[in-house]
Amino acid sequence: MCEQLITEGRVEVNGEVVTELGSRIQPEQDRVTVDGTPVQFDQTKRYIILNKPVGVVSSLHDEEGRPDLRQYTQEFEERVYNVGRLDNDSSGLLILTNDGEVAHILSHPSYEISKTYVVKVKGKLTERDLNKLLEGVRLEDGFVKFDSGHVIAKGSTSRATLAEVTLHSGKNRVVRRMFDSIGFPVEELVRRSFGPLRLGTLRAGEMRELDSQELGRLLRLARKAEAAKAHREGKGQDKPTDASDRDRGRNDSNRDGGSRR
Repeated sequence: MCEQLITEGRVEVNGEVVTELGSRIQPEQDRVTVDGTPVQFDQTKRYIILNKPVGVVSSLHDEEGRPDLRQYTQEFEERVYNVGRLDNDSSGLLILTNDGEVAHILSHPSYEISKTYVVKVKGKLTERDLNKLLEGVRLEDGFVKFDSGHVIAKGSTSRATLAEVTLHSGKNRVVRRMFDSIGFPVEELVRRSFGPLRLGTLRAGEMRELDSQELGRLLRLARKAEAAKAHREGKGQDKPTDASDRDRGRNDSNRDGGSRR
């Protein structure tokens, strides 16, 4: 099978098509793709989806003694940590990994990774109300808007409304603050997707490792996000991130997992 993929020109190493059988690679350094999908050779890397329940703190240690993520991470030999955060009173998709490079790209705001949430807000939210957040609002820490969103008719009542929204902002508790800004407090919040990953039917408190297709999509997204950021910086739209900034970002994601919702 591997030989056939190579002879068909479907394998690339560091961006160059390889057609010669027996070609050698360095798994720790070379980037290999099959049909454009990255291949992970390091078997020590772990990538897990957790449906974080309400009441669990997105931390590996909570100083107040509240339930935290150790109940999930302790069953792995490798030291995995959370990518991004969800508030204690929020639930949904949380990524656990020991891949520092991928964690940094997924959690750092400059890479603009999109996330989708289903929220239950107090009151009768209309599409017109939601359009205000699609157009954008100014919060105390800057302007922000949803990339997309719609009201979910099924399950909504006169007292509360369900909505699905997508955004790539990494601001702290941004979804809740955005709805607060137009007078619709969030009563429940569930993260349904993170980049290419979907929560699916995973129940609260359950977790699973990514399958090969999900992992390929995740690695491909990370590389595209990295290239897009480099392109923006090359055009002078962002300040270049030096090595110390990158290391600081990784350490921050390892310590507290980034922003909350």
